[in-house]
Amino acid sequence: MAAEELVAVVDASGQVMGRLASKVAKMLLEGYTVHVVNAPEALISGDRRSIIEEWKEFLGVGSIVNPERGPYHWRRPDRILRGVIKGMLPRDRPRGREALRRLRVYNDYPDALRRAGMDPIRFEDAAPRRPRLLYITLGELARELGWRGR
Repeated sequence: MAAEELVAVVDASGQVMGRLASKVAKMLLEGYTVHVVNAPEALISGDRRSIIEEWKEFLGVGSIVNPERGPYHWRRPDRILRGVIKGMLPRDRPRGREALRRLRVYNDYPDALRRAGMDPIRFEDAAPRRPRLLYITLGELARELGWRGR
């Protein structure tokens, strides 16, 4: 008899990206398969201008040995959020690599998940604690970095 698969859908809209990522990473390490939806609506705390400047500076970082081959700097919100969650997992251990394989991040809410009837989870401690003006959405950052999505 096969073990029952633990599946969770997490809604990222209006959630602070770092806190959301740490909660999702913990769920992955506990054995859940996690689908994160609405990635462009995740919030990043801090001054808008300084966040954008930091990320643009990060885009300039390349490899001295072979500049054509990386490192890759993602511009899509789903890939950026996936990278943040990936950084919170122990990728050098089999447990962390297996956890990363169970992660799916989407820019919207896929119809397949909607039809499955799973209600998305929202974390209370990942909610913003300061006025909304002190945050930038992940979608806004991605557009500043060159993403041409919605």
